[in-house]
Amino acid sequence: MITIQEKPLNTSSLPALSQVETAIIQSLASQSVSYNYASLQELSFEVALRKHTIQASIGLLQSGARFESFMRSTCNPRFWRRMPNGAFQLNPYVRPSDAIEDIFQNGQLYGFECATAIIIIFYKAVKDSIDQQSFDQLFQQLYLYSWEHDEDLQLETRAGTDYVIGDCLYFDNPDFAPQHSVWRGENVIKLNENLYYGHGIAIRSSEEIIYHLNRMRRPGATTEAHLLPQVTRLNFTFVRTFSSSGYTPRTSLDSAITIQTNHQTRLS
Repeated sequence: MITIQEKPLNTSSLPALSQVETAIIQSLASQSVSYNYASLQELSFEVALRKHTIQASIGLLQSGARFESFMRSTCNPRFWRRMPNGAFQLNPYVRPSDAIEDIFQNGQLYGFECATAIIIIFYKAVKDSIDQQSFDQLFQQLYLYSWEHDEDLQLETRAGTDYVIGDCLYFDNPDFAPQHSVWRGENVIKLNENLYYGHGIAIRSSEEIIYHLNRMRRPGATTEAHLLPQVTRLNFTFVRTFSSSGYTPRTSLDSAITIQTNHQTRLS
């Protein structure tokens, strides 16, 4: 359910949205959990950020970046320094926005794990949702490793099955074979009702992801791979504070905001 200032939002009253925006709104509205927003603008920003997360996932798939273990990770030395643990540390005097964009433009120079891919996707989505100056000021110490070790974005992981489009989910493979340890699980971004992007596995349904992971189990394994009942997502309210005061509308919802504002002005 979606509420604005604790009042249920009538989604049928919204303007014509893009296909992706409609899917995100429906995904939020269909959950048993209530998603409350202080304003329609706040909801609009989250929809935009979730949309950019989907676009970043597809962009990373098309970039040519390879799936590699942390031990074999690679990056463009012009922008990043590869750390002993396989993480990427931003080079001095490099704009964070340029470094993130390089991964999508020169993906053939990069190789990383699925956990690193999630962080890259979220940074790209944030970059495309706020002004560049704010992004560059906020993330001068960019460190790409795993969403579990990232503090800058204030990612939130909690138990639950309210899987919304744009969320990071995890398919666990507890009986993975030792020689296939990189397939102990797969971090994914939910793209629609039953399609997910996972680095190294591309865009697949849940059934296809589970089938792939099951093939990487040890002999005699009895526990199948499965989607964990947990959700990792950006702190959308926090991210919105990053942007400068000159907020630029980014979704079709903003036409509703304009109409609503004009209506209130005429009534006052």
